[in-house]
Amino acid sequence: MNWMRIAAVVGFTGVSLGAFGAHGLESILSVGERAEWWGTAVDYHMWHALALLGVGLVVERTGRGRAAGWCFLLGITVFSGTLYGLGLGGPRWLGAVTPLGGLLLLSGWLFLGLGARTPGTNAAG
Repeated sequence: MNWMRIAAVVGFTGVSLGAFGAHGLESILSVGERAEWWGTAVDYHMWHALALLGVGLVVERTGRGRAAGWCFLLGITVFSGTLYGLGLGGPRWLGAVTPLGGLLLLSGWLFLGLGARTPGTNAAG
């Protein structure tokens, strides 16, 4: 897996979806909480695209961190994906799935931290 390339694709799609929401979905996103859901989806999508760049650097440097990449990728898909769906008027049960994506994103940060540590260091070092 080339995590840098994946980060670029994820970042590209995040910017595209942000622009599409701002310019192409004005009438749909003007209903209730939809714009807020869409905005939150884009925010997390983009922050975690940057996190994937970090994964690429850690994997390149240490050979570790692939689990973080997978967690971030799946987390973006589930967390942001369900919020995009809600923003488009999808079923409310999508909101019950969203926290699973959040757990995946949290796991990604944990795995990134573990992967970034240098060999021979302990948790305090």
